[in-house]
Amino acid sequence: MKTKFSSSLVLQLALLMGGSCSVFAQAPAVDTSTTTEVTAPAGVEAALPVDASAVPLEQTAADTQADFTVMDASSVANSDAAANAASAAEASTAEGHSQYGLGALWAQGDVIARGTLIIMILMSAATWYVLVTKLIQQQGLLSQAKATRRFWDSKDINESLKTYSEQSAFRAVAEDGVLASKQHAARSGEKVELGEWVALQLQRSVERVSGQLQNGLSLLATVGSCSPFVGLFGTVWGIYHALIAIGLAGQASIDKVAGPVGEALIMTAIGLAVAVPAVLGYNWLVRRNKVIADSLRNFAGDMHANLVMGVRGGQSN
Repeated sequence: MKTKFSSSLVLQLALLMGGSCSVFAQAPAVDTSTTTEVTAPAGVEAALPVDASAVPLEQTAADTQADFTVMDASSVANSDAAANAASAAEASTAEGHSQYGLGALWAQGDVIARGTLIIMILMSAATWYVLVTKLIQQQGLLSQAKATRRFWDSKDINESLKTYSEQSAFRAVAEDGVLASKQHAARSGEKVELGEWVALQLQRSVERVSGQLQNGLSLLATVGSCSPFVGLFGTVWGIYHALIAIGLAGQASIDKVAGPVGEALIMTAIGLAVAVPAVLGYNWLVRRNKVIADSLRNFAGDMHANLVMGVRGGQSN
């Protein structure tokens, strides 16, 4: 009986041990990655890392202000350096212009270069003088051409002559026609027909005025055709000096050829600047002279009709 009780007790203990083992086997594993917060001792706080967010705001603001001060100082230094570089560039540019400008051309040029420059200046001055004087003369003749209608308003030819001034070309043509008519009436015996004689005198008068209008145009034509070649001569002379400078220096460096080549280019530009106004002015004046000559021939035809047939201003009385 006792043995039986002991066997049952051992069996129950074995079952209990097996259940506990299964319970331990089913238990979840412990996470070893979890950080265990450890409280440091009282005297070891200084050795621990300090959080950046724990820094006081006053210290952060002071550091930021110091950074801005350093940045401002660097920007001011950069601005000063840029200003100094710009000033140096302007100074070098001004010096370059002074070395290769018209003043340098005159100062460094020889007798031939200076003589060529003077010739082109004189040609330019003559061109503008002729242009201004001829325009004034032509404008006066065009104004006189507009007054021909008032000339024929008067019935008396002598009164009509007072329409123009004594220096007027139209008055000179009218006076030549009247004088030819009086000469034909005063001659006795065989004589040329009145119409032919008056027409001949009027034609001579118109040609004389037209010849006066042509004065100065030949100068413009000469300047317009010759000034580019004069400038080209200055260009060739400048290139010649450039080649000499290269030969003496032994190398084609820019500082040796810049001056002579610049001189050559300036001569070319001056030659063109002299030629273009002369050519344009010549064509313009020739066109205006043609208009004035047509007006003079029309006026001479009206004078011929008046002196020969008594017709005034192309209309019958």
